[in-house]
Amino acid sequence: MTTPPYQQQAQAAQPPSAPPQPPHQAPQHAPQPQGVPGAPGMPPTAPQQAPQQPGMQPQQPGMQAPQPGMPGGAPGMQGAPQQSYAPAPAGYTSPIPIRRTHLGHAIASEWTKIKSVRSTIWTLSVMAALVIGIGLLVASGTKDSDYSTTPTTIPGLFGTLLGQLCIVTLGVLVVSSEYGTGMIRTTFTASPQRSRVLTAKALVFFLVSFVTTTAALGLVALASTGMHSGAEVMEPTGKQMLGATVGAGLYVSLLGLLSLAVGSMLRHSAGAITAMLGVVLLPAILPAFLMMSSSLQTLGEKMQKYSSPNSLAALFQIDDELGTGWSQLGLLAGVTAAALIAAYALLEKRDV
Repeated sequence: MTTPPYQQQAQAAQPPSAPPQPPHQAPQHAPQPQGVPGAPGMPPTAPQQAPQQPGMQPQQPGMQAPQPGMPGGAPGMQGAPQQSYAPAPAGYTSPIPIRRTHLGHAIASEWTKIKSVRSTIWTLSVMAALVIGIGLLVASGTKDSDYSTTPTTIPGLFGTLLGQLCIVTLGVLVVSSEYGTGMIRTTFTASPQRSRVLTAKALVFFLVSFVTTTAALGLVALASTGMHSGAEVMEPTGKQMLGATVGAGLYVSLLGLLSLAVGSMLRHSAGAITAMLGVVLLPAILPAFLMMSSSLQTLGEKMQKYSSPNSLAALFQIDDELGTGWSQLGLLAGVTAAALIAAYALLEKRDV
């Protein structure tokens, strides 16, 4: 007897059933009865642990299971112990020594800066080359008779007139370069007392420029004195030698310190150098035009007397009419002190 077509379709739609098992066998995955305390007919048994999954480690005593959303629930961090940090004891002492900062630390920092910058080496080298090279060239090209009325220290003047421009440039760059690169923010962060920073810069620069300039002038003076000697040669006195070496070196160093103060106020290298070139060169050029007028002749003469070339010539004592040069040196020291006071005041008021 054939099955009708609609019954065949219904049988095909039904899923295949599991094969029947013998009635005397229990299902393979049926749960085993556990002992329940107090149940009749069942002895009390210890609860069995849940089967472990592959790759899972049993929890250790004292470890908490990771909760959802907690760091312990991240993959690979299940069952990680929670660390706790105990506070430091009351008598703890740091192994790092704590010291109060002072001006010596700022000076050491500025000395490291000024000796590690290439502009310092190049500027001082050019200045020494100009002073020593031009001085020795003049000393070797002159005769003994040329020093009958002037001391033998005169050759150092010609190189100093050009070498002072190098010190002026270096004085500006000591401060303005840090403003240009933004390093001044790091400097003031390490040393919040800004006046201490400016004082350290001024001291380090003044000592470096004074020692270098005085040493170069002393070498030229000794070399020129050794080249020219005799009865017709005017030997330099101790005062003339002091003015041609220490006095001239002090004048050039104060001029560089004035440049440092101007650089701190303007905070721009090109502008500060231009301003200082005007301070050095304008009093030497402008009097020639001022003395054309009778009403401005006195002003022109004073400006010419205290200009940089005439001040250095007075320190070398070329002519008695120019004086000894110490009055010009005192005026420059007063102007430099006033500029430094203004630089200190602006440094504390303005932001970096």
